[in-house]
Amino acid sequence: MWYLCVFYHRLLDYRRAEVESLAELFGAFEDDNGYDKEKKSLQWRVPENHHPDSPFHLVNLPSEDVARNIANRSTLRSHCILVKGIYELWGEGSSYEELEESIRGYPEERKCPYLNSGSTFKITVDCFGKVISFQEQTERIKGLAYIPFKVWSSSFLCCFIVGLELRDMPEIAFRSYFLDLYEYEAVEKGERVSGYWVGRASLRNPDHNFWLMETDDYGTNNGLPPIMQRRIFFGREVGCADRKLLPTYQLKSRTYLGPTAMDGNGILNGQPNWPNQLVYDPFVGTGSILVAAAHFGAMTMGADIDIRVVRDGRGPDCNVWSNFKQYGLPMPVALLRADNNLPPWRPGLKEVFDAIICDPPYGVCAGGRKSGGRKLLRGTVDPYSVPDDKRTDHIPSTAPYCLAECVHDLLDLAARMIVMGGRLVFFYPVLREDDFVEIHFLEHPCFKLIATTEQMLSSRYSRVLLTMVKIGSYTEEIAEAARMKHIEFRENHLKWLEDGNLHSAVFSPADPLLTAADDSKSPKEPKPKYRGKYV
Repeated sequence: MWYLCVFYHRLLDYRRAEVESLAELFGAFEDDNGYDKEKKSLQWRVPENHHPDSPFHLVNLPSEDVARNIANRSTLRSHCILVKGIYELWGEGSSYEELEESIRGYPEERKCPYLNSGSTFKITVDCFGKVISFQEQTERIKGLAYIPFKVWSSSFLCCFIVGLELRDMPEIAFRSYFLDLYEYEAVEKGERVSGYWVGRASLRNPDHNFWLMETDDYGTNNGLPPIMQRRIFFGREVGCADRKLLPTYQLKSRTYLGPTAMDGNGILNGQPNWPNQLVYDPFVGTGSILVAAAHFGAMTMGADIDIRVVRDGRGPDCNVWSNFKQYGLPMPVALLRADNNLPPWRPGLKEVFDAIICDPPYGVCAGGRKSGGRKLLRGTVDPYSVPDDKRTDHIPSTAPYCLAECVHDLLDLAARMIVMGGRLVFFYPVLREDDFVEIHFLEHPCFKLIATTEQMLSSRYSRVLLTMVKIGSYTEEIAEAARMKHIEFRENHLKWLEDGNLHSAVFSPADPLLTAADDSKSPKEPKPKYRGKYV
């Protein structure tokens, strides 16, 4: 059945991937309902005259239970943060006349169970791209009189709520408000007026919630995507998101932060949950990703090349461990001082982690480092051992670590250490020119790429979240084949990822030629951007 899925207008490329992953989690692909089991993807379409970046999408789901589980986040299993709500669509149109015709044409057998005399309801008006007054909202509510919300028992009131909670209003005042709003004459409770029964209101917990949603046309500086035209939707709420949890993990209230700390919602979007499974972050930093993974029930483990980050932090009460204490989460299994270029695992160890999730250093806010130091790497000095009496306070020498080499080492580590069917999830930077980006990704024989979601950070560069699933066993032959493929890939596609190149491309002047150009030559006018594209 087709449902209207309304998204929050942020992280645009992440939205469908989030629903796809949760649909798989809640069993949407386990039965034969016309879904492609091989690709495990849902059927999607956008409303008429809408842009793919619109917050309104139509999705085909096998049952209402699946739709409700995806939208509701009352359980730990679901971590949907981009879905505002999922609705059974009763009608849509580009005008209220078309909306009425569409609602009247919706099957009566689908509407009747929610219009019986033994239940309460409320209607909420919501708009995207514009603000309408309370009076305009009430006029829209009055225009829905053709919907058969009638023959109600004397114990209930036909309740219309328009973005205003009136539950604390005294009953007499409340009845008077609604009677005046709809130009009814004052009547005694239970008296029939214009074919409706007026009774006691139940505003806190209505049995059924209905939503009237409207979008404006593009072009009035309202932040809407191009080619988007006015559309009106009316539907019954199947599930609605609860975002009360998000402020809890906001970075502004976190004890220990670093320059690349994130709230973890972006990188965990669209990923399944790992209750009691082991999640590893080889670039743990201040532990932002592991905090989010621990919230969803995972056992966590991390490593970083900087011993001062994982061991000391900024003191005994401001370190990686204090972040877990702050939220009452289980402590990591271990935090290691380890180098991604020289992993510490013994040679025969394989398939330990259920997932590796990380944000590799790509040189914009923080550059990558590997063990060795410049003199050691050049062969000026020989390898040495640190004396026992100096190991406690010793800080190992490090050298620059370009992203091309870092990603190759990450894929090799993941192919060896992730269990079959486990996931490798990491960010990968890309440069943008004139809103066009040609993206090439490193591949590995042991992994299948299942999702790519782009997060635009500026007009110059963005990062793509790559999600891979392990489909093959790790062998030395496969490792050598992957190494040769990565060498070829680096020569053909990754010159711009070498030391400092990405940082220079991001922070260099926008157009150095403008300084030498004639005054008569005006710079290019910036292209209009719309709300949500750079969030």
